[in-house]
Amino acid sequence: MDNIGRPVQRALLSQQVSGARYFFLNLAPARGARPGPALGGRELCNPDYRVDRESYAYAGLEYVAQGEGRVELDGVSHPLAPGAVFAYDRATRCAIHTDPARPMVKYFVCLAGAKAGRRLAQAGVAPGRVLLLAAHAELRGLFEDLIHEGERRGRLAKALCAARLDLLLLKVEEHVRQGSRVGDPARERFLRCRTLIEERAEQLATLEEIAAVAGLEVSSVCRLFRRYHDCSPYQHLLRRKMTLAAEHLVENGGLVKEAAQRVGFADPYHFSRCFKAVHGVAPRDLLRYRRAG
Repeated sequence: MDNIGRPVQRALLSQQVSGARYFFLNLAPARGARPGPALGGRELCNPDYRVDRESYAYAGLEYVAQGEGRVELDGVSHPLAPGAVFAYDRATRCAIHTDPARPMVKYFVCLAGAKAGRRLAQAGVAPGRVLLLAAHAELRGLFEDLIHEGERRGRLAKALCAARLDLLLLKVEEHVRQGSRVGDPARERFLRCRTLIEERAEQLATLEEIAAVAGLEVSSVCRLFRRYHDCSPYQHLLRRKMTLAAEHLVENGGLVKEAAQRVGFADPYHFSRCFKAVHGVAPRDLLRYRRAG
């Protein structure tokens, strides 16, 4: 937060959050600049979380990963649940509050630039619009990647974050277009199953557990992944576990066995073999890179 003072920070961000991660990248872009990320982050809303503003300094896109709440955009109220995305521009009247019993975890990115609202509209989420995406877990990873690049603050941070934002908005547009098609029940079951895997990867361990949480037979889950994905359901679970483990090691350091236990591996040696098979490097090497950085 070196490039933003506390009064400005308080004006831009809610104080009714816990465990927040933010990046501040380009708060005052040049006139006529291409729309790009100004700031963003992840917030766990406190039970008393409430935002109520007549205007804001930037256009923004927000994504609800967990919990429930409501958003009011220009006087129109909408429910919020996991998978909800909504957008606003500088002139949008916006009020957001969480359900105290199910506090939201939400991600956001604010866009600077004169045509920021138009860029959001091109992605299918025009300012004032709220969408509920069926298969949304992928967005969480994309937001995490954006936050990670923004926090690094290297010479190429702006370019990297701009590329991450473009990918995020393309993925939102893809989800919006898929949602507008005539329903494919089998594909919808696959998307629901994939989302459950990505949301519960730390707890799930076997193909049978995947099938149980999805309410499907094991054979049905395997058929869905053969039809709609490039790997088996267990391989998808393993990839997600190793991604979560890598994020933990990069962000928090610590022992390899702690990362292993976090994603359900009792044997750190088995975990290390799986980690290297997915990422191409051993977890201890990732920790070495972190210390060197």
